[in-house]
Amino acid sequence: MGRLVSVGDTCLNVEERGEGDLAVLALHGGPGLDHTMFGWWLDPIAEVHRLVLVDERAQGRSLPAPPETWTLPQHARDVEALAAALELERYVVLGHSFGAFIALQHAVDFPRRPAGTIVSAGVPSERYLMSHVEAELARFEPEELRDQVTASWEREKEAKTEAECRSILADQLPFHFADPRDPRIEDVRTAMVTAAYSPDVLRAAANEGYGGIEVEDRLKDVTHPVLVLAGRHDRACSVEAAEAIARDIGAQAELHVFEDAGHLTFVEQPGEYVDTVLDFLARV
Repeated sequence: MGRLVSVGDTCLNVEERGEGDLAVLALHGGPGLDHTMFGWWLDPIAEVHRLVLVDERAQGRSLPAPPETWTLPQHARDVEALAAALELERYVVLGHSFGAFIALQHAVDFPRRPAGTIVSAGVPSERYLMSHVEAELARFEPEELRDQVTASWEREKEAKTEAECRSILADQLPFHFADPRDPRIEDVRTAMVTAAYSPDVLRAAANEGYGGIEVEDRLKDVTHPVLVLAGRHDRACSVEAAEAIARDIGAQAELHVFEDAGHLTFVEQPGEYVDTVLDFLARV
């Protein structure tokens, strides 16, 4: 399941696939999940580049760390420390969902370090997040799943065991697909059968604004290429938020919207997702 790499005060679990001069550091969503959420969907990237799947601080099979260090700036410093520990000459940070928040924080805190940043289903400010989620929950269909999904969001605030986290994810997954009855929901559950969940991290995030991302006024300082990816039907991280990221970064940013996807773009439109990422990496 990988190896532990020191980032100073703790160690992160990483699993490496492929090789190449350009490394891709992949940061999972959640928080409280681990790298298994990417399943096999990113493997084509490893056919061309060095793919490094990371369990973020205090999550997955990474070692524990004090709760006061579970902050986006510290996660961003972890990315930098990990790149140094792995002696990466050139790397791109690919973050999805909560991982995208970390990737954005890293982009503004270390604007000259990565060769590129890929923001997959992210937002530049907390104001784009829960208001959008709440509006989408209110009109979520099919109606018979609405209570189940709404309750799953509330249960995040009380999660205490891995079993509870697994159940929350299972109940919430329909919300994250454009089609709430998409058969590939079961593929995600299969991919994550060995996942190591982190209930303490999930519970803290759910009660504290999921990291409190707030980088809108700093995006103009990003100087390296940025690819912003969004699902047209994403009920968590809106296309509006993705457009704001690309607009505020400016000429260095490009936006790609997956017209038939929700939040899990790499699962719902895997071919287009990988092709878009590989095209960006080739140009980087």
